[in-house]
Amino acid sequence: MNAIEEAASSEATEFSKLNQLQKLAGFLLILEPDNAAHIMEQLEESELEAVSAEMAKFSAISHELQNEIMEEFLPVAVQASTAVQGGADRVKIILEKAVGLFRASDIIGRVSVQRPSVAAMQEIIGMDARALYNVLRHEQLQTIALVASYLPPEKASQLLDLVRPELREQVVERLATLSPTSLEVVESVAESLQARLAGNPTRALSHTGGIKVAADLLNALPKKVSDSILASLRARNAELGDAVLKKMLTFAELERLDTKTLQKILQEVDFRALAIALTTAPASLKTKMLSSISKRAADNVREEISFLGQIKPSQVDAAQMEIIEIVRRLESDDTIDLAAIRQKA
Repeated sequence: MNAIEEAASSEATEFSKLNQLQKLAGFLLILEPDNAAHIMEQLEESELEAVSAEMAKFSAISHELQNEIMEEFLPVAVQASTAVQGGADRVKIILEKAVGLFRASDIIGRVSVQRPSVAAMQEIIGMDARALYNVLRHEQLQTIALVASYLPPEKASQLLDLVRPELREQVVERLATLSPTSLEVVESVAESLQARLAGNPTRALSHTGGIKVAADLLNALPKKVSDSILASLRARNAELGDAVLKKMLTFAELERLDTKTLQKILQEVDFRALAIALTTAPASLKTKMLSSISKRAADNVREEISFLGQIKPSQVDAAQMEIIEIVRRLESDDTIDLAAIRQKA
């Protein structure tokens, strides 16, 4: 076998080892970002995370491997002509076009390859909230957010409660936008704090940050404090505030509410918005919601759903967010109680 035949055999072997998800990931990388984004807009959240993770694993896709992938997807694409780069940077560009800046950042944060863990935070996070605050009180807000990202939500909320009220939403904002931090930076921060304590780190931890961590922290705070911080955050950065809000209370979690509470909520909801919101909802949630309104109203919603046609994920997200806003308003007015959702297992 000559060199050309060996190279072709190698590429064929490489292609044969790819599963369907990996082939789709390669295909999306080959496309122009705008075209890839259009396809990714149609994916469910779990599918989006899975394919993004595979896209980030590619370092480059050779012309030969492109040929194999494109043959599989030939009905919906045109072959690219050069080697295509993969990796987190390109995935981030495509995701931002598909789902927006903050949702893209959140997905990248969850699917990115984990860095080595850092042991130096152990003694610091083992401290009680008051002692931890005394160590951090003169630190930059970014440092407080970094340390908070290592804490369980309950302790993080206790720490945040000690921070001056006018600074709380800024800490939450930094926590929500905290990207994977280099090992060197984390070690440097930890060693600086350790120097004050003259302690010795003993156990490694994994670094987590991002929108979900900020949402968990706010959920652990007293409701009035949480609402105040969220309102300030949304005033400062509406897109980020909405992203955090969506993680604090998801549309799917409404299924955990009793029928009486759902009836109060649905009295405030426009039925077209409800129809759009339910197009991608689990069957159990759809059934529970429709059983909480009159039969005639439920039939009207079902008919509306049948007439909707193709609905973009962004439209569904907007409709579900509209209902979540109603839920939060009713909770703030003490019209409904969300204890069934707040007390998550």
